[in-house]
Amino acid sequence: MTGREGGSRRFERTTSVVTGAAGGIGAAISRRLAAEGSHVVVCDVDADAADRLVAELLSSGADAESCVFDLLDPAACAAVVEEVVGRRGSVEVLVNNAGINRRGDLLSLTPEDWDLSFSVNVDAMFHMCRAVLPSMVSARRGSVVNTASQWGLSPAPGHLAYNVSKAAVVAFTKNLARDYAPHNVRVNAVAPGEIRTPMLEAGLARSGRTVAELDALVPLGRIGRPEEVAALVAFLASDEAPFICGSVVEITGAQAVA
Repeated sequence: MTGREGGSRRFERTTSVVTGAAGGIGAAISRRLAAEGSHVVVCDVDADAADRLVAELLSSGADAESCVFDLLDPAACAAVVEEVVGRRGSVEVLVNNAGINRRGDLLSLTPEDWDLSFSVNVDAMFHMCRAVLPSMVSARRGSVVNTASQWGLSPAPGHLAYNVSKAAVVAFTKNLARDYAPHNVRVNAVAPGEIRTPMLEAGLARSGRTVAELDALVPLGRIGRPEEVAALVAFLASDEAPFICGSVVEITGAQAVA
């Protein structure tokens, strides 16, 4: 196996559920898993974006379907997973990638910003894991990869809700791994630094900064690409990482938090 997109089929005959799957990092993860042979369930709140991505994957010969539901509704999460497992027989990979970034320090954040940050970044992950883990435990096989953040390990100023909610993703990942490793279910997280996504570009537009300015802060000379995060997620989810469990892997180009 080469481990390269299109050159490896590490996920043949598997089903992968990806949340926040239609944009930025999520779309890259969906493409990578599909290219490596997985049937990808593209979960996103944006139905049009999810449908466009699925159409793209199908046209490339990959296998995918879209699924639009409220990640904040535990019953909806359970129903979706039950339906997928009923049709597919199992879910081998769960990628909890959905997330939001509400900017501000303590006194500028609203209670609604705080609550929504934890609802999307933490609670949705909790609901999806509760829905998927029983089938993985029963099969004694499965991999969960959560999207944390470099800022959940070393907080950046002015992003209190995001930083703390992503720190909770880190703690959740390590706890879940300890509890379910005996069932041969591996749980890991990726912690990206600055990655060129629509979310990042929108933030730059608001601030007046440029991608070139961010590139200059990274020792490797540029910010990251979604496809690079996707490659790391695919490795962690694959059988090539059988002893990696409870890890949070930074992908930052050696950039320190600004």
